[in-house]
Amino acid sequence: MELYSVIKNDGPGDVLFWKFSGEDFRTGSQLIVAENEEALFVRDGIIQEVFDGGRYTLTTNNYPFIDTLRAKFSGGVSAFNCKVFFINKAHVLELYWGTDSPIQMRDPLWGIMVNLQARGSYTIQVEDSKKFVLKFVANNTMMKTNEEFNDKFRTVFMQKIKSVIPKAIRESGSEILGVCERQDEFAETLTPVMNQVMEEYGVRIVNFYIGAMDLVNDANRAKLENAHANNAEILVQGANWQRIQGRDILMATAKNPGGAGIAAGIGAGMAAGGAMGAMAASVFSPMQPPASQTAPSANNSPRTAELATCPSCGAQISRNAKFCPECGAKNEQKKSFCENCGAELSPTAKFCPECGTKKS
Repeated sequence: MELYSVIKNDGPGDVLFWKFSGEDFRTGSQLIVAENEEALFVRDGIIQEVFDGGRYTLTTNNYPFIDTLRAKFSGGVSAFNCKVFFINKAHVLELYWGTDSPIQMRDPLWGIMVNLQARGSYTIQVEDSKKFVLKFVANNTMMKTNEEFNDKFRTVFMQKIKSVIPKAIRESGSEILGVCERQDEFAETLTPVMNQVMEEYGVRIVNFYIGAMDLVNDANRAKLENAHANNAEILVQGANWQRIQGRDILMATAKNPGGAGIAAGIGAGMAAGGAMGAMAASVFSPMQPPASQTAPSANNSPRTAELATCPSCGAQISRNAKFCPECGAKNEQKKSFCENCGAELSPTAKFCPECGTKKS
């Protein structure tokens, strides 16, 4: 029987759990524990004592629990028997996760079904060594690697991630194409959810990262891209978008069999005025810049055309219009002039804009 007089972690430095190879120790043995780990003394499945960082001389005077661990056969040498576990308390970095299958959900804005994939990493720390050993480490286990820990929680991680991310996106009401801008926010939402699972095993997630969130490049993504592009076009064109659509419809109609008659009707309507003429004139008139690009007047308000009354039907029309868009009659407005300076006066003017003489 080999009796050990020095107990320290001689295992790999990148594991969460390491069992010291020996189980029989001399009384007065030296226990060496690094600052970033804890040592657990276990006998018959019961954790007898926990040591944090430091150097300890194990005697019954210093640590009475050793009396309960004394071996029955020691060859005349005072000894004790137990298992010693070392737990890594450092922040274990770069444990990776990724969705094993796409997350199916509807875009909150367009209602189009899309497939979303996500991946990232997380950092853990063992907070309660006793709970970690009792809940996570099986009997007769020599060590537990970071990857074994990752494999243990892979399924539950996927369940939580596939539930929380779609819910957060749906509640945002935002278009899913811009979801990458909110990865930090979604990661913060997921961290406490994941910690509810880890707490049972004495482990805490220090940081949870989402490295990427990507839409699967399929037919549904193409539909979403088209919807986004069409909406962008509408926003850029502003009020002119309806004209563009109307013009395209009229031009396509004129190209179809029998469309020549329709085109001729449009031309006649433009010449004669009336409803057809107004519609055609609106569709084929020059495009206006979007409202956001229209230059404001000196008083920061749009300049409106002066109105006049049609001499034939009485409709309100632009003073500068040559024909009435309602009845087609020629717009022959009676002109008036200032009695003092002879300047032409508008129909609504009360004073001469040149000399200030009151209109009679």
